[in-house]
Amino acid sequence: MKYTTEIKIIKPRTEVVEKFSNPDNMKHWQRGFISMEPISGKLGEEGSKNMLKYKMGKRDIEMEEKIIKNDLPAQFHANYSAKGVYNIQENFFEETPEGHTLWISHNEFRFSGFMKLMGLFMPGAFRKQSYQYMKDFKNFVENNQSVLKKK
Repeated sequence: MKYTTEIKIIKPRTEVVEKFSNPDNMKHWQRGFISMEPISGKLGEEGSKNMLKYKMGKRDIEMEEKIIKNDLPAQFHANYSAKGVYNIQENFFEETPEGHTLWISHNEFRFSGFMKLMGLFMPGAFRKQSYQYMKDFKNFVENNQSVLKKK
């Protein structure tokens, strides 16, 4: 399953990328985020790996992140693998003529096991989740509002 989502953030690209690339900010725009622990390599460098932990409803999810390309401020690509799900994500940050930022995210999901059914019967849920993260990030950057306050 492949799809692209995009959102315009009314802030300069330097500020957007600074907040995007700081792992301490993830809890403010990724609902359910618990922690990120380095596995190998230097944080943020191509080839490095991290373990990300989330709480989604009653489920605890662990996923491994592998940085494929870090050419910020222009682009950041990573692969994410969790039980039954493999996600290839390519993020692009473009400056608009007004000095704002257009965040474009290309996603490809591959499923195995039970998750194949989720991908087959609920493909919109993955796009919706991706776009929700983008909206929450936009709100965090533009208005300094954290999803932690929305409990």
